[in-house]
Amino acid sequence: MPNKAQNIIDLEQAHVVQSYVRPPFVLTRGEGVTLYDTDGNAYLDFVAGIAVNALGYGDPELTAAINGTLSTGVIHVSNLYHTAPHAELATMLCEKSFADRVLFCNSGAEANEGAIKFARKVAYEKGKTDKTEIVTFTNAFHGRTMGSLAVTPKEKYQKPFAPLMPGAVLAEFNNIDSAKAAIGPKTAGVIVEPLQGEGGINPATPEFLQALRALCDEHDAVLIFDEIQCGVGRTGTLWAYEQYNVTPDIMTLAKPLAGGLPIGAVLCTEAVASAIKPGDHGSTFAGGLLVTGAAKVVLEKVSQPEFLANVREVGDYLMERLAEINSPLIKQVRGRGLMAGIELTIPAVNLVKAGFEHGLLTVNAGDNVLRFVPPLVMEKQHIDTLIEKLTVMLEEAANA
Repeated sequence: MPNKAQNIIDLEQAHVVQSYVRPPFVLTRGEGVTLYDTDGNAYLDFVAGIAVNALGYGDPELTAAINGTLSTGVIHVSNLYHTAPHAELATMLCEKSFADRVLFCNSGAEANEGAIKFARKVAYEKGKTDKTEIVTFTNAFHGRTMGSLAVTPKEKYQKPFAPLMPGAVLAEFNNIDSAKAAIGPKTAGVIVEPLQGEGGINPATPEFLQALRALCDEHDAVLIFDEIQCGVGRTGTLWAYEQYNVTPDIMTLAKPLAGGLPIGAVLCTEAVASAIKPGDHGSTFAGGLLVTGAAKVVLEKVSQPEFLANVREVGDYLMERLAEINSPLIKQVRGRGLMAGIELTIPAVNLVKAGFEHGLLTVNAGDNVLRFVPPLVMEKQHIDTLIEKLTVMLEEAANA
């Protein structure tokens, strides 16, 4: 009988646009924090669908919420009509954050596109039609659509698709003087990740984010926090901004919010929202019943104090155990909560590939950082297993 996994891989190779490089196995099911392939091989998951599957696999409440929506026979009606979970999720997000209003979309890139539009519309409504610049920072990642790509300053991402959205201004991350030079009268918005994800797991300093807040206030610009990867409990508080004593005007969310279903959200103050009029922005699929119903469950569970306390405890344990590994290949360990990375002297993809043979899923963040963004329901025993496998993998790589 032909190999089932190979048949699927052959179909993918023949018919799917080759914008990803996938390993030679096919995942079929998950349980807790473990995924399984067609051959029954188990993989301890420290990727979580790229920081998405906050509750892991098979969470009964999330499953019940999804099945409950499906049982109504109504998956989609569009934003032309009111639906309960859409309004209820927006209310929950506002009650649990700085925000007064929410706009839903379908992905992180869409959320950042919306945030850029919102920042420019705020300036436009004030009659400042030349106030269009969006300041971004080195090692940032905000998406791959044309606007979000313009504020993602990596040549290999940008160069083939130039010209991009005009008005993006680059400053150095964690450099206050660089930010001061970039932010001025023409700045409509400043977009920053409190903890950079794709760029290498780089935490912003409190002084840097506080300086950005002051500069935005000084120049009447909108401060945008991209918490697409670091938000919704990932760093041990519900929102990363809570750890900085800095409140943005806009916060973008996506990845974990609906537990694996596609969602994005632009959270903003009333001052920002009041600039947006009917027809200024929209989406056919955004805020649908299925995804918002699921997101209500995720947000309610993740925002519980005991849940967040466990993320902090297990996250601290992860950082401690990573720091204990004695390997010449490790340059630095950094991160916060269950968002960690080790900077390596070798390409991180080498260890990602080695992990497949050891039943471990990891992902790189840039060229030389191995990233760990597991389900938020990870326990210390899973961290111990990670360290055991990773220690062996590093020894093998060092001896290769």
